[in-house]
Amino acid sequence: MNTIYDELRESHDQQRSLCRGLVRTKPGEHRQSVFTQLRIELAAHAAAEERFLYAVILMEDAGLNSSRHALAEHHEIDEIIEDMQSTDLSSSGWLPKARKLSEKVRHHLKEEEKKFFQVSGKLLSDTAKVKLGRQYKKDYLRMHKKLSTS
Repeated sequence: MNTIYDELRESHDQQRSLCRGLVRTKPGEHRQSVFTQLRIELAAHAAAEERFLYAVILMEDAGLNSSRHALAEHHEIDEIIEDMQSTDLSSSGWLPKARKLSEKVRHHLKEEEKKFFQVSGKLLSDTAKVKLGRQYKKDYLRMHKKLSTS
């Protein structure tokens, strides 16, 4: 049975791959496609992660600061994406924004895997980790589908 951490790492790997692809794109259709894929991946992941990991850990005193920090980083990533959506993909200012997004995402994933997973892992039982993994995956897939069709 996959735990919440197994499910999150799978999405994290996808995000890293899309970030690498994004900063290597040239202006054109492929850039839009990679950006859209990354935007949907980040949004579906964040929504499910916030519901089924951050909210749970936020209820514990020992998890309060790390949860709040992770939520703040999600918000910063959302703001960069919003800024990128209002910038022409072929403009000279778009690629620096893509690099900023990629750096922010990679920083967040590394910090989450090295720090947040350790803090939260101590607060959750093995049973809870598996249950939250199932709930996360179901919600992640639902959000991914919803965002892909809207």
